[in-house]
Amino acid sequence: MKCKVCRGHAVVDIRRHNAAFCTDHFTEHIHNQVAKAIKEFHMFGPDARLLIAVSGGKDSLALWDILLQLGYDVTGFYLDLGIGSYSTRSKEATIAFAEERDAKLIVRSLAEEHGFTVPELASLTNRVPCSGCGLNKRYEFNRAALEEGFDILVTGHNLDDEVATLFGNVLHWNTDMLARQGPVLEERVLGEGDRRRMALVRKVKPLVRVAERETAAYAVVRGIDYIVEECPMVEGNVQHKYKEAIAMLEESSPGTKHQMYFGFLKKAASRFADETDAANLVGCANCGSPTIAPEAGSDRVCSFCRMQSLAQRRRDDGYRARPVRVRKRR
Repeated sequence: MKCKVCRGHAVVDIRRHNAAFCTDHFTEHIHNQVAKAIKEFHMFGPDARLLIAVSGGKDSLALWDILLQLGYDVTGFYLDLGIGSYSTRSKEATIAFAEERDAKLIVRSLAEEHGFTVPELASLTNRVPCSGCGLNKRYEFNRAALEEGFDILVTGHNLDDEVATLFGNVLHWNTDMLARQGPVLEERVLGEGDRRRMALVRKVKPLVRVAERETAAYAVVRGIDYIVEECPMVEGNVQHKYKEAIAMLEESSPGTKHQMYFGFLKKAASRFADETDAANLVGCANCGSPTIAPEAGSDRVCSFCRMQSLAQRRRDDGYRARPVRVRKRR
C-alpha cells in the first residue's frame, strides 16, 4: 500500500477517499480537512480566542493538537465530572497533553462548582446518566467561555458523532434538534438595546469532515496519549447503537456517512430553520443563563437549575437514591 502523495509506504488507508497516506501526508490531510471545514462554514478567523472542551479522549485532544499546529490561539477546558477513576485518568491525560505542548488549560470540577458529581445527579434525579452529563457539560462549557471572555467554543464532535445524531433526530423527527444540526451554532443574545448581553457563545465543530477512525489514527501517529476506554456510565447509550448501524453501512459502501451528513446540510437543513427562530430565549430567574420562555404561570427556570434543585431537595430529605450502574474497567 503506497501513499497517494509521495508513493512511499502508507500507514493509513481511507476508503471513503479511495486513498492511503504515509505518516506525514496523513497528518497534512487531516490538517487540511479541519482547515477546510473552518473556512467552508466560516467558523472563526485567525485572531479569534478559542476555548476547546477537552475530555482526555482522542477526538478533543486530536483537535486541540490540530488547532495548535494550525497556529490558533486555543485554550483547553476540562470539566471533572466526578466519575471515579475514569475522571481521574481523563484529567491526568488532559493535563499531561497541555504540559507537553505548553498549552493553556482551564480545569474545573462539577462537584466543587455545584456540589454534585454526575453519578450523584443521576442517582438523585433518576435521570439517564448521559442525559444529565450532557446538560451539565453544555451549561459549564458555555459558562466558562462567557466568564473567561472567549469568542468561540470549540467541541470535538467528529463526522460519526454528527451522523449518529442526525440519524436519531430523523428517526424521531426531532425537528427542533434538526434545526440545530450543523457544524456551527450561532451565538444568541438576551435583552434589547443597551441591555443586550451574550447568552450562548458561538459553538463550532471543526472535525465534521474527519471520521472517528481517522481521529484515532491521527492521535496514534502524533503520539497523543489519550484515554482509550469509554466512560463507564455510557452502557446502553442509544447514540452508540446508531453509530454501530451506520458503521455497517459505511463498511459496505464507503462514503455513506459523508453523503448523509453533507447531503442534509446542503439539501434539507434550511427547511428546519424556522424551528430555531421560533425559540424565544429568556434569562433563568436563578442563574441568568438562557432558557426557552415558559408558558404563562410557569417558573422561568432553566433545565440545569431545575435538575440541581431536585437533587438538593432529595439529598436534604434523605432520599434513598437508586444505585447507578457503572461498568467496571476491564
